[in-house]
Amino acid sequence: MTDAGFEAGAAANGPDAAPLARVIDDPIDEAAVHAAVEAPSCGAVVVFRGVIRDHDGGATVRSLDYSAHPDAERFLIGIVAEEQERSGTRLAAVHRIGALAIGDAALVAAAASPHRAEAFAAIERLVERIKHEVPIWKRQHFDAGASEWVGL
Repeated sequence: MTDAGFEAGAAANGPDAAPLARVIDDPIDEAAVHAAVEAPSCGAVVVFRGVIRDHDGGATVRSLDYSAHPDAERFLIGIVAEEQERSGTRLAAVHRIGALAIGDAALVAAAASPHRAEAFAAIERLVERIKHEVPIWKRQHFDAGASEWVGL
């Protein structure tokens, strides 16, 4: 899956447009995720940026690979749409797959609402559902040369 058409879809996210929800193998355009939820009625915009860290369980992580089921984007679209309807907030989420380095963004999600409490609550629910329900798998590569799958 590529980033083709990503910016056009984000810019077209008007009040009746489907929320932005993508699984891509290119770096995430974080400004586009943010822009996808902005609206004059929203006084709060919360952006979550999940990045690759350099450690896990006391071991030094050198890099990660993310793999996705062919239907992963369909799952993501459904979750974002459900949470947007449930919360009444404007939501967007983009998850990256492929080889990622320390500091790269793996997930960027955004929520916008008239007030901050709703935006914070919505982004937390959205990120937790993405982590637990979207079939995307992570393989960590350690400095010591070993690697492991996480969450399988």
